[in-house]
Amino acid sequence: MSYTFNVKNNRKAMIVAAVFVFCLFFFMPSFSPRRLSKLPVSSSYQMSAETQVTYNNLNNDREPQARILVLTPLKDAVPYLDRYFELLDQTTYPNHLISIAFLVSDTTDDTVKELYRHAERLQGRFWWNRFHDIRVFEKDFHFDLPNDQRHKYEMQPLRRSVMARSRNYLLASAMRDDIQYVAWVDVDVIEYPNSIFEDLMSVNEDVVVPNCLLHREDGAFYAYDKNNWQETEESWAIQKDLDPEFVLLEGYYEFPTHRYLMVDMPTHKGMDYKVPLDGVGATFTLVKAHVHREGANFPAYPFQHQVETEGFAKMAKAMGFTVYGIPGYLIYHIENH
Repeated sequence: MSYTFNVKNNRKAMIVAAVFVFCLFFFMPSFSPRRLSKLPVSSSYQMSAETQVTYNNLNNDREPQARILVLTPLKDAVPYLDRYFELLDQTTYPNHLISIAFLVSDTTDDTVKELYRHAERLQGRFWWNRFHDIRVFEKDFHFDLPNDQRHKYEMQPLRRSVMARSRNYLLASAMRDDIQYVAWVDVDVIEYPNSIFEDLMSVNEDVVVPNCLLHREDGAFYAYDKNNWQETEESWAIQKDLDPEFVLLEGYYEFPTHRYLMVDMPTHKGMDYKVPLDGVGATFTLVKAHVHREGANFPAYPFQHQVETEGFAKMAKAMGFTVYGIPGYLIYHIENH
């Protein structure tokens, strides 16, 4: 069998074929070989050539200017936000090194709207006055507890368990790899020194807390955060016979724990007097970020008879981290009614 080769006809055929292939791949992309060889990938997962690989050496966590992540869970917080942002903006730590993140849960007021108003005001300033960023997350846990029930003894394990879930949600959502410190700050703390970040960092412990008192108009010394404490021989003895699921709570006459509360420790010894603690609150708690990264979080279940912030302290210590308080470093919490 023989074939004859007609150059003119063959050239026409090649042109027609080229046009057909062009139309096939560009006007009918679903038939392209690339589309046929793999499943479609959402654009949110596609990487540009410039960002295919990133590298971050997490062995070096001592940056000359450490980044701080301030975390605050919120519910019905509108009355406190003005003072909250005022205090943060007045700290001597550079704003551009501070990130702020909120988790708003089960709120019934305009907390989210007010957060946006404050964020727009603060972040609309000249760049050297802005915070690094302000982020707002919202997650409802469908937990409704009237204010008059908030501090009742029998409600605390459930209430604190929901608070633990909220903190963990916020931590997981907001943490970034360039953060060196996490500061848990209550929205209704209304007075603390402008240098608080530098002061607590200088203690150089994994977890450190100041001593939080109640702000009273008469100026009287009155304890607020009783979740900062040390175990005693008596408190250890009590726990020997407790059911593992039993949650111990501070400041309730229904079940005295016989622990040594930081609010009962000497307050005249200054910054150099630091004490090891077994439990902490979170009115203002500074945590080296690697503590959270390595798995110490806020148990929503009984961990060594504690939940939430006190459970966090127990967990951190069980992992070998240091937990300290400064009895003479005073901050003040609003008197809630």
